[in-house]
Amino acid sequence: MSHHTAEIDQKDAWSGGKSPVGISYGKIFMWFFLISDALTFGGLLMSYGFIRHKYAEVWPKAEHVFTHFPFVEQHLPLAYVGLMTFILIMSSVTMVLAVEAGKRMDKKGVTVWMFWTIVGGLMFVLSQAWEWYHFIEGTKEGWVRSIWDQGSQSYVTKVWHGANMAVNEYGVPQFANYFFFITGFHGTHVFSGVVINFVIFLNVLKGTYEKRGHYEMVEKVGLYWHFVDLVWVFVFTFFYLL
Repeated sequence: MSHHTAEIDQKDAWSGGKSPVGISYGKIFMWFFLISDALTFGGLLMSYGFIRHKYAEVWPKAEHVFTHFPFVEQHLPLAYVGLMTFILIMSSVTMVLAVEAGKRMDKKGVTVWMFWTIVGGLMFVLSQAWEWYHFIEGTKEGWVRSIWDQGSQSYVTKVWHGANMAVNEYGVPQFANYFFFITGFHGTHVFSGVVINFVIFLNVLKGTYEKRGHYEMVEKVGLYWHFVDLVWVFVFTFFYLL
């Protein structure tokens, strides 16, 4: 009985064949990054939840802290952060349209929608900077507190305005600490996304992806941008709504 051994080309044997999920290595590694980043944000928000539960009785309410709005004197609780959220969500819509145009090899469409995505991202970052400024500056009234002065051996009245990493007029210091860290961490992601989108936008103008025959790079940065938008929904819910 003769045995026939199939001849296998060594190059084919080590090539690995086709991806079982049918996507490129670039998309796979982008998903790896996003999953690890999601775990980081998840850990931060869980930590925030535990601390807030610990200080539930004295924890500041967001609608009492974030009441400012540009060129408006009256208090509008959460109106500005609501506008910021709308801007970021709309930038996600324009990114979807950019990816869709890329699949149709529509260079003009990709250019237009990438431009508006970048504009939306910049508006969000600048809005967050404006909100940070007012959070740090504080209210006119401030936080009035009597403290014991060792030098005069008597109580003295001290007023704190705004917030920093040590004290803040809104309540427990942990509130400001978590606000600066988590919103700052997210803001860094948005700013990084704007920079990356701008680089891709320049390549689109240069016709780089037109020459490659596909706009997959736009789709990959689109995954990152949608992730940033989704994370903000959770940050918004934890910090401002709950």
